[in-house]
Order: sequence, then structure tokens, then C-alpha cells
Amino acid sequence: MAHGVSFFDAMSAEIIQLVATIKRELKAQGRTYRDVSRALKLSEGSVKRIFSSERFTVTRLAQVSQFLGFTLAELLQASAASLPSLGTLTSEQEIQLISDDKLLLVAVCALNHWSLPDIVSFYRITKLEAVKRLRILDLMGIIELLPGDRIRRRAKRDFDWLPHGPIRRYFSEQGLGEFLAGPFDPDTESLEFAHGMLTASAHGELKVEVRRLRSKLASLHEQSIPANLMEKHGTGLVVAFRRWEPIAFRLLRRTSTGAAPA
Repeated sequence: MAHGVSFFDAMSAEIIQLVATIKRELKAQGRTYRDVSRALKLSEGSVKRIFSSERFTVTRLAQVSQFLGFTLAELLQASAASLPSLGTLTSEQEIQLISDDKLLLVAVCALNHWSLPDIVSFYRITKLEAVKRLRILDLMGIIELLPGDRIRRRAKRDFDWLPHGPIRRYFSEQGLGEFLAGPFDPDTESLEFAHGMLTASAHGELKVEVRRLRSKLASLHEQSIPANLMEKHGTGLVVAFRRWEPIAFRLLRRTSTGAAPA
């Protein structure tokens, strides 16, 4: 490739991160721009201009990588790993998502590792509409929109919606009733209900088990990512427990009573 061709012009955010990674590695190794200039057979001024303008070519990046003792692929991987990941959104960002059904749809798809072709082939949304919303998600930090409209998830593996936040309220109001109404296929689906009288310590143990089940779903989701989209099915899991007594029982209580029977 000619030296005058810049490396992935459209990837300005990624280039900034890559240059920052190179600078950190130079500092960690005690190297200077003068050392780089000698290795690349350039003037120190030219090296400073390349770093300040962040206009690296593939050739230059490969040379700097070799100078630092990395392959270009290893340097890119180190740069990607240094990108901050997102654990949750703000309340305002969640409100923004639920204000636009297509934005929420694209967000959920992106969080589930769908590609842009998957989204537009499966749902009635145009490529232009989807890309517009992917750019919003990029600004939020949920994903990184790469050249060719490829999607890189930025959210952490354990990313979650805010407790009692707008997204949870939205799904509770819009989807929970429909979800529980079924029907549930006895061969592939399940709706279970159980009750018991628990001490505070037993209640704590149950909470731990619920977290484990949620973690198991996340693990199985990760295992399923490489499979073709048509081989997978969106699967919802609702696990809830609280201190509870049916209203019909409560109406039969005496005025002074002990523990509830259910």
C-alpha cells in the first residue's frame, strides 16, 4: 500500500484509541519519538507530526508495531481491550431508548450480537434507519460502529438495565402480562410457581440461587453466539420472589396475626 494512503479514514475514534495505546507502550518501554524516528528512518519532526495528526498508514503502523515488539494484529487487540466498557446506562439514556421503538429494537439486537444484515432481514426496518440508530448507540457507548457498518458490542458481559429504571418499567408494563399469559409449550417452555415459609437466611440463599440462574442464562447465551441466527430463538426468563400473600388470604386475617401462611 502506498505511504500516502491513511489507515481506515472512517475509523477516527479507533485510531485515536490506537495512537493512545502506542503512546502508552512507548512510555512503558522508555522509548521516545527520537527512538521511533531512528527506527523508521524519519526525522523526529516528521514522527511528531504523524503522532499529532494521527494520520498513520498501514505501513507506518506495522513499522511502529514491530519497533515496539508487537505484530499489528496484537497492537490492535491491545487497543481494543483498553476501550472502556459500559455496565449500565443513565436514566436519561434509557428514556431515549424507549422513546423510539426502532432504537430500542436495534439496541436489543446489538446487545445480542446481531449484525446489521440480520436486523434488516428479520425486522421491517431499512438499512438507513438501522444505521442511524446504531450511530446513536455508538454515542451512548453501547456499541462501536466499525467500517462497513459492522457492530462491535461495547457493553460489558454483565451489562444490565437500571433497577426500577425506565427500561424495566417499560417491559413490565408492555411485555410482562403478554409473557405470562402464554401459552407455554410443555415440551420446550415452562411456567412454574412455588411458595414456602422462609427465614431471613433462607431468603438470602434463594436470592443467591436466582443470581446463579440468571448467570447461567448469560453463559448459555454466550455459547450460542456463533450459531446461525435461524438456529436460535429469543428466550425470556422471568424469576421473581418477594414477601407475598394472596389477597384472598389477607382479607381473612384476624386483626392481630403472626406470619402469613404463604
